[in-house]
Amino acid sequence: MKFKRQNREEDSINLTPLIDVVFLLLIFFMVSTTFTKETHLTVDLPEAVANPSTDQPKQIDVVIARDGTFSVNGSVLVNRKIDTLRRAITEVAEGDNTRPLIITADSNTPHQAVVTVMDVAGRLGFVHLSIATKQPVDPDAAADQ
Repeated sequence: MKFKRQNREEDSINLTPLIDVVFLLLIFFMVSTTFTKETHLTVDLPEAVANPSTDQPKQIDVVIARDGTFSVNGSVLVNRKIDTLRRAITEVAEGDNTRPLIITADSNTPHQAVVTVMDVAGRLGFVHLSIATKQPVDPDAAADQ
């Protein structure tokens, strides 16, 4: 018996779609790397115009210095640890967390220090939290002086 030999077709894979996908990925990564530029924001501290209230209850003043050190009602804390700050606020508050707590921070204070004070105050249950602002500078009034 003589069998006919079948012609074998070579199986081949079309590489065109694969190359297209690779080039698209290459273009995507090249374009997306240009979006990683760092931007620096300038933030102006808030200014407020208001007359201070004449009858203020006992309040707790937390002052944050430029280097991030804390001061509670005029007493400078020995370190910047959260536990020290928590103990100082608890001691000054005498268990009364309805007192207003005012945070005063230098304009160059790290933002993390302000957030730390707000976090400690929130965990202690203080609900009357204020951030001190400065009076706006009137250029006409400054020239008159």
